[in-house]
Amino acid sequence: MASSAVDAVGNPIPTSAVLMSASKHIDIRCRSENVAYLKCKKDDPNPEKCLQKGQQVTRCVLSLLKDLHQKCNKEMDAYAGCMYYNTNEFEMCRSEQKDFEKACAFPGMAVYKKPLRWAYPLPLKFDHKYNVTGPGRQGTFLCTERRHPQGRNSKKREVVQQNVDLPLVLPKQKKKPYPIPLKKIQQAAKADKKLAEVGIEKKLEPPKNGLLVPSLVPAAYELLDDWKLFIKGLAQLLHFIPVHACSECSQIHVAQSGHEIQDCLGPTNSSRRSFHSWVKGSINDVLIPIESYHMYDPFGTRIKHETRFNYDRIPAVVELCIQAGVDLPGYPSRRRTKPIRMIGKKVIDIGGLVEEPRPTVDTNSAIMDLDTHRSFERFVPPLESEVLCIAQETIDAYEKVKWGVTKLMKKYTVKACGYCSEVHVGPWGHNAKLCGEFKHQWRDGKHGWQDATVDEVFPPNYVWHVQDPKGTPLRSALKRFYGKAPAVVEVCMQAGAQIPQNYKPMMRLDIVLPESEESRLVA
Repeated sequence: MASSAVDAVGNPIPTSAVLMSASKHIDIRCRSENVAYLKCKKDDPNPEKCLQKGQQVTRCVLSLLKDLHQKCNKEMDAYAGCMYYNTNEFEMCRSEQKDFEKACAFPGMAVYKKPLRWAYPLPLKFDHKYNVTGPGRQGTFLCTERRHPQGRNSKKREVVQQNVDLPLVLPKQKKKPYPIPLKKIQQAAKADKKLAEVGIEKKLEPPKNGLLVPSLVPAAYELLDDWKLFIKGLAQLLHFIPVHACSECSQIHVAQSGHEIQDCLGPTNSSRRSFHSWVKGSINDVLIPIESYHMYDPFGTRIKHETRFNYDRIPAVVELCIQAGVDLPGYPSRRRTKPIRMIGKKVIDIGGLVEEPRPTVDTNSAIMDLDTHRSFERFVPPLESEVLCIAQETIDAYEKVKWGVTKLMKKYTVKACGYCSEVHVGPWGHNAKLCGEFKHQWRDGKHGWQDATVDEVFPPNYVWHVQDPKGTPLRSALKRFYGKAPAVVEVCMQAGAQIPQNYKPMMRLDIVLPESEESRLVA
């Protein structure tokens, strides 16, 4: 009958980590109840008299398990959340890991974490394992998923790199690498050939079939406006920021005086011990002019070497905007209403050849605001109080132009020579024999066309970053401590603009320049 007076005891909480780690806490919290129960069993052989004391021990243990379970879940959520927001980096979550181990880990516990796919540049299939020191026992597994914990900010923290390598200089005695792997190009050509052998037309989507992409027309107009603002701002800044260009090679330097780094590759560099021969630079030294032939119908007759003077040369960015839907006076473009048809590489229907209309306005005046020619003279120097605002607007326009070119090039085809800097906006390149680079004799001066990259259409033109433009010139002995940045970014930064975050790692802003005598002691 005595057993009916005893209250029922709840079930233990089913978690292996808590059950196996609770034994070390039971002796601390429930020591007095346990000692009283053991003394009762020893003094009184009747177990029913000691049942109440045993009930107190059980309740104490259940209370302990409940507290440990809540503490373990809390620390586990904190640790998993830290791993999620720091892209599964163990070093970033050491404090949360220690709290988690202290709350619910035990010797022999193995913690597994599943890496996030977007945390690695390649989709590798592997897991990370972390072992708590101690004898091997049955482990508990913890996997972090991409799904964020409840109640936390879903915005991902970006991991900013501290320093990155300087851009590689491609050798001139070698062809540029293909932006698209050669194997994929061959597979696509093989698939087109199979369709052509059986007479099946190639399925083309806009703009590959000659039609415009309506959603990209506003982006093309925005790109053209940003291009105008960018050229105007850069020309105005060059009235205040000195730029030096080497008369023997293509390098430039943005500072009060030229640097003393011996890396000139000009024809007479040996007589100058590879020192540069500095002269005053222009806007075309900062912004490399990349031009392309303007064609009324990019899918029409190709440009031949004999007919190359019949076509105007305009900036490649402007030609890209025209083909994307911009109507520029003086530079008409054919707007098709019916798509072209192709079988393999052969065009079977382009809607007939249409004669290009004669321009009704002066083409020089229409392109003046979109070209760098004589822009330094066209734009007067601004007030000194306006330089900071112009610098910030210019670097913002530079980023917008780069973003717009990238967006349009994802749809519209742009070709670049694999040996020289020639660029052609259109489905295929021209036939003008103007290439004079590596082994041009074997190609009879023709260009080796391949798909262009954004840096070939809108080149960044990297220069040495100068921390103190009015300080001592840069020296060859400290070359490995200097960083680089695009010439436009360097000009705008020296004018007072904020540096975009993506350029800071290459500029190496956190490196303290040592003295020449100390440089050899630096590891």
